Amino acid sequence: MLKHDTFKTLTMVLILFLTTAFTAASETSASSNNAYQLENGVTEPIYSYEDAIRETIYVESSLDSDNDGEPDRIAADIIRPQETEGDLQVPVVMDASPYYERLGRGNESEIKDPDGDGINEKFPLFYDNYFVPRGYAVVLVEMVGTNNSDGCPTTGGYEEIESAKTVIEWLNGNGTAWNEDGKEIEADWTTGKTGMIGKSYDGTIANGVAATGVEGLETIVPIGAISSWYDYYRYGGIPFYPNGPSGLSRTVTSSDSIEECAFVREEIRAEADDETGDYNDFWDERNFVKDADQVNASVFVIHGLNDYNVKANHFSNWWEELANHDVPRKLWLTQTGHVDPFDFRRAEWVDTLHKWFDHWLLDIDNGIMDEPTVDIERSADEWETYSSWPLEDSESVKVKLGPATEKLPGTMTTTAVKGNFSQTFTDNPDQTEQEMVEDELTAKENRLMFLSPELKEDMTLSGVPEFDIRATVNKEDTNLTALIVDYGADERVNHRDRGEGVRTLDTESCWGASIDVDDACYKETEKTTHTAPYEIVTHGWLDAQNWRSLSRTEILTPGKSYRFQWDTLPEDYVFKKGHRIGIVIAGSDDRWLMTDDTRATFNVELGQSHVKLPIVGGKKAFERAIGGLPYLQNLVDELKDDGEFNDEGAIRRVETHLTTLTHYQNTGSMDKAIKHLNGFKPLLEHQKDQDLMSEVAYNQLMSASEALLEDWQ
Repeated sequence: MLKHDTFKTLTMVLILFLTTAFTAASETSASSNNAYQLENGVTEPIYSYEDAIRETIYVESSLDSDNDGEPDRIAADIIRPQETEGDLQVPVVMDASPYYERLGRGNESEIKDPDGDGINEKFPLFYDNYFVPRGYAVVLVEMVGTNNSDGCPTTGGYEEIESAKTVIEWLNGNGTAWNEDGKEIEADWTTGKTGMIGKSYDGTIANGVAATGVEGLETIVPIGAISSWYDYYRYGGIPFYPNGPSGLSRTVTSSDSIEECAFVREEIRAEADDETGDYNDFWDERNFVKDADQVNASVFVIHGLNDYNVKANHFSNWWEELANHDVPRKLWLTQTGHVDPFDFRRAEWVDTLHKWFDHWLLDIDNGIMDEPTVDIERSADEWETYSSWPLEDSESVKVKLGPATEKLPGTMTTTAVKGNFSQTFTDNPDQTEQEMVEDELTAKENRLMFLSPELKEDMTLSGVPEFDIRATVNKEDTNLTALIVDYGADERVNHRDRGEGVRTLDTESCWGASIDVDDACYKETEKTTHTAPYEIVTHGWLDAQNWRSLSRTEILTPGKSYRFQWDTLPEDYVFKKGHRIGIVIAGSDDRWLMTDDTRATFNVELGQSHVKLPIVGGKKAFERAIGGLPYLQNLVDELKDDGEFNDEGAIRRVETHLTTLTHYQNTGSMDKAIKHLNGFKPLLEHQKDQDLMSEVAYNQLMSASEALLEDWQ
């Protein structure tokens, strides 16, 4: 009996020991000299931030961008756990930037040497404070020609991307580097896995390096980042402002090298070709989208839908090509402008970024890739999740443009606009954007306005609207502007204010460990909103001389008919019930671009023009929302398919009546249309009394007819 109890006790002890050992193994992982501790599925802070190793290194590149006959050396500041001096190996979080000497990083514009003593004692942003204690190194690379790096900046050129790529290659054992004492060093403390992150220019460098397919770059997190520098300085062949890339090169050049790099800036100015605004070899070198097939890293994109610094087409073009090449990816879209997620969704951002890096740099299976792919902010701090972008059920709807009358603006319809209708407007380069969109019911000589009825239900636009306008022009050169507007008073994120949708507060929150010269505490922010009668949802522009191609300028022949095709910026927007959708076509837009002074007059042929809107639910959803004749026609089709008509002749009479109504509306004969619609109701009553249609069909068609009559009157 004693032996049996002893055996039972020993068995329980063994089980307890094995259970404890298994639990410990699930919380701590060690392989290839790589150690971390998990709690709730994420790495815990187990390494000392205060004792971390801080060093400045210089990596030799293959560049000689300043033409001094010596290879450019690229400076980087590294912070890593003290234990990496022993057997510990850690992955790298890298932020390559041109802004570490001046301008700074983050909402508080942090720089590396805030006291100006020549020593980089600070690591801007929270990445070092948060990730180093969790078993990461943080490497802040100074882009070629900036701060302590040799060479000259080339505004998105090969040299800038190569400078960051060179450091990644050195981290993987390929290349030569020295410390501040001139001693050659190796990166034997890293696993070789790197994740790049950064907002704006920093994220742009990450995009460019990923497009090289460099070994060791496992993931990138571009925030409000450029994917093609042409799209940063041009839209549809029109420069946003003169001498952009050369001016930026001077802004970021190391203060010790401004004069030495003047020749580079002159080359940039000439090759960028502001005169034509065309896409050329200079811009092609700076287009990362075309090299998306080389991307081996996962990509977590964050962008403001209302970012008019790095506009939203940078994320959409990049996102589409990454999808075409099956790149693992994730997307956040916010209602703010050019704002970091640390300042618009701080707690969720830190948690999500933590899981992202744990998964892609430490191979931790934490479920991050099982979460919804897309997060979209619908209103201030109200987020919804989706499986894809554009949203899964988004379909392109061809919207035709009906003529205006003396009293009413043009209309939108999904049916053909028959007849040779045309409308004119004259480009006024002094017209403000506000003047383009306000007084939507008033005819103006410098714009065309097409307005929907009040929406019967919410409607979501998700994707890239496309304009296709047939017109003659009386000048050899001119510009085009397209606007999509939400008319309806509402409280919205105030992305046009100074903070682009956020306000900085006096209170702070801390995210990681701190020391005296580098704390982890940052001022908190909150969303700013305003109530306004309308919202410009998206914009699009075109230099009419680039009607055939962005790579080719063609002088227009006055009086000749041209087909002008261009996209607006991408959007994901909910038009609310009771609001109206406005489509505005005008000339120059002096708020955003260089204007054209020819004051050309356009004659737009409505029957050969249309706009494609990406609508969730497609044509049926659009017609349900705008009501009117398209809705009525769609309703007849649905009732017919559902067997609610009992006679083919009855169906033909109803369809004939609607065809006549469409003709009257599209020709602007609204008095006749109203009279004919009043005659439609007796037809419905007769067919119901004769049992030619069901009670359901009668009630639905009568209700839709009365609503349409109310809109028209």
